[in-house]
Amino acid sequence: MSQSEKESTSPSGTSPVNVAETTDHAANHTMRWWILGVLGVAQLMVILDNTVVNIALPTAQHALAFSNADRQWVVTAYALAFGSLLLLGGRIGDIFGRKRTLIIGLVGFAVASAIGGASVNFAMLVTARTVQGAFGALLAPSVLALLTTTFTDLRERAKAFAIYGGIAGAGGALGLLLGGILTSYASWRWTLYINLVFAAVATIGALLWLKNDKAADRDPLDIPGLLLVTGGLFCLVYGFSHAETTAWSNPFTIGFLVVGVILLACFAWLEPRVRYPLLPPRVVLDRTRGGSILAMLLASMGLFGVFLFLTYYLQETLHFSPVKTGIAFLPMIAALAGMAQVSNRVLLPRFGPKVIVPIGLFLNAVALFLLHGVGLHSAYASHVLPYLLLLGVGFGLSLAPSFSTGTLGLTPSDAGVGSATLNTSQQVGGSVGTALLNTLAAGAATTYLVGRALTPVNVQTAALHSYTTAFVYSALIFVLAAAIAALVLPRGNMRTLSEAAVRGAPAEPVAEERV
Repeated sequence: MSQSEKESTSPSGTSPVNVAETTDHAANHTMRWWILGVLGVAQLMVILDNTVVNIALPTAQHALAFSNADRQWVVTAYALAFGSLLLLGGRIGDIFGRKRTLIIGLVGFAVASAIGGASVNFAMLVTARTVQGAFGALLAPSVLALLTTTFTDLRERAKAFAIYGGIAGAGGALGLLLGGILTSYASWRWTLYINLVFAAVATIGALLWLKNDKAADRDPLDIPGLLLVTGGLFCLVYGFSHAETTAWSNPFTIGFLVVGVILLACFAWLEPRVRYPLLPPRVVLDRTRGGSILAMLLASMGLFGVFLFLTYYLQETLHFSPVKTGIAFLPMIAALAGMAQVSNRVLLPRFGPKVIVPIGLFLNAVALFLLHGVGLHSAYASHVLPYLLLLGVGFGLSLAPSFSTGTLGLTPSDAGVGSATLNTSQQVGGSVGTALLNTLAAGAATTYLVGRALTPVNVQTAALHSYTTAFVYSALIFVLAAAIAALVLPRGNMRTLSEAAVRGAPAEPVAEERV
């Protein structure tokens, strides 16, 4: 073998993780950039789906004649299935092979989307959304696990995760644009039918370029752990969704949240004590991965302050159309995509996550705090656009690198469940953030109207006050996320942290104990 051939198969800078020697990596290495395209399309489909459907909900409600109380179930049904089944989906990928689970997830998601688009009543639509969520839980961990095991060279990993992080971060905003276009110029049904296009492209690519499908792990499934974590996540997601539509003091809200916490606490107690844990403690106890998962959880909570309430502000206060609202988010997407490349390829390998992730989260906090100064007649160019650009930079520095560091050093047998854990933190964070910020915003609007006449101006000002209140609390969440990330994430560049993650040793040098 020539020197150039050696470098192509085992380039300098390769991580100490010996994944490059596994069958999966060897089979997929030569087609890795095509595989990245397939995984990017699959991830974009999952990320887009929620936002696209949310934009179409009012139109779908009118067409199928269901109530406002029923409307939230179109979103909640998907979130419940997706959030509660993610760890199971990741473990299935480890056991049966990720090419299989990726393709099955893509096909199942597409079929459910087609059924949802063809819905003739509310029950049919909610059932389709539930099935979508279940197949999404199978699909999402496979995407991230395949990315983790395909790109093991630290330089190439940085490029791949920069692209993936940009897609994951920008997908929500792109969904606003796509949802607005499809709803305005086609039909609400096309917000679901469009998934068939994404799924077809990704499935064909997976069949062509993913060459191997050997299981990474044949350990027996941890049934008690599976029941505990699935039940716990279901109760948590449902509890937060219920709080969003009722109140935090509602008995069902309290009951589901308490049961969810108890079940997850039992799961955490059980996993170190079983021979074949569903979630091996080593996956989350590593400071690099654990810190990234915590950062993702908290950042996802604050993220909804951006997309949800800024969308409300642009449409309800500035009277932007859905299409114009989507276009208004494009500068943020451009800033995020550009900074994701810089952070993952330049800054992260040199400085590590302890420096850049907290800085990115703090920039998000600054941007959201400044956004709370918008008014009823603020101009987009002067009062919204600068802060959107700052948000894009912040997300590019924080969320995009967290996908890479949250799966750093995972062995092939842990890649699926580790990826599912990172996805779960994002989903649970989103559910918590939506419920919490909606409650705070609604309370702010009600408080503002106390003692004031219900004139159109006062009602509109109350709505604005609710949005700006949500921006302030979102900023506080990002400050908390930045502080926790700075404390938990270890020092060191990516090579040092990767070596430590593989050894299971501390990433920071430990001083000798004085006698």
